[in-house]
Amino acid sequence: MTQHARLPIRPTLPAWTYSNAELQGLEIDALFRRSWQFACHVNELPQPRDFITLDMGPDPVLVLRDEAGVLRAYLNVCRHRGARLLDGSGQCKARLTCPYHGWSYSLQGPLAARPSEETFADHDKSTLGLRALELEVLCGLVFVRLTPGGPALHTQWQEFLPQLHDYRLEEMVPLGAHWVEDWACNWKVGVDNNLENYHVPLGHPGYQRLLDSDMMGSLNAHGVAASTSVLRAQPSSNWAERMYQSMAPLLNADLPASVRNAWTFFTMPPNTGMDIYGDSMDLFQFFPKTATTCTVRYPIYVRPDSRREMKVLRYLNARINRQVSAEDKALSERVQQGLQSQGFANGPLSRYEYCIEDFHRRVQEACPVTRLGIEPAPGFSRALRR
Repeated sequence: MTQHARLPIRPTLPAWTYSNAELQGLEIDALFRRSWQFACHVNELPQPRDFITLDMGPDPVLVLRDEAGVLRAYLNVCRHRGARLLDGSGQCKARLTCPYHGWSYSLQGPLAARPSEETFADHDKSTLGLRALELEVLCGLVFVRLTPGGPALHTQWQEFLPQLHDYRLEEMVPLGAHWVEDWACNWKVGVDNNLENYHVPLGHPGYQRLLDSDMMGSLNAHGVAASTSVLRAQPSSNWAERMYQSMAPLLNADLPASVRNAWTFFTMPPNTGMDIYGDSMDLFQFFPKTATTCTVRYPIYVRPDSRREMKVLRYLNARINRQVSAEDKALSERVQQGLQSQGFANGPLSRYEYCIEDFHRRVQEACPVTRLGIEPAPGFSRALRR
């Protein structure tokens, strides 16, 4: 590990890091568990005892609102033999009871009871409560962190908070069930794609017609990347895009003028994207599934608005962005195929791609083995953990 730590930082990750199964375990521990991960919106848990579960890679997570209305997050496993406690979402009972052996926990986390108590050698249940996770709410968005420590979520987003507040995200509610899809690419390919607009003119012709895209964007000290594109004054040749251009400024009149025509795109390392529009917002997270596949979680949220015209605007937005998402998936999968070609070496990055360089540096700092230009021999992950 020390030897790898002395290797120089490379401007881009070598191709082998996008298809190595051993590396995936290191990334989960060093990147995913140590970072803030989006869980849900506060308005998905409006009442005491409301809960939601989700998988953050291999880690099952439970977020709930206790009887006093306090939001809490736990690892969604029983402390006895590791069975999952809850599935899906809904209303839980006053105690969380394991379906395997009946151990039960209060909503505040402590172990409340276990059947056949007298058969256990240890009689102190105080150390057997649910494992609590760090939780922070950002403009109504609930994030959790499995491994404690590191910057607070608000610290990471400090420069962008005024812009987030302009969109009134805290008022939003979910628009249907969360969408989940598998992509045939390493999770980092999806993140790389989301970190630059260099591919927009050719890869997303709809965006090119609809938006005056911010090609450079901005990047803060915590690796949060942002770009704001505005609706073009020139009407699009596509009917859906043209209707959206004409309707959005009028229907978003209750928002500050600076964001009525603006689409703002964020990426927070290591794996979270956030796209905010006047009429809605979506978040997406890339979670590793295998070394060459990932799972994309994609919830959509809207401010309560029953106007028929707003429903039409949201439909147009969904139509436009479904196409963009399909294009991103296809482009990312093409990259994955090329990265696995023998002898491929990355070319130079454009100035428009500087956020990728920052992301790759963060990966290399968290997992120094990724600084190696050639793939290490099998078994390297076990050697690094000794």
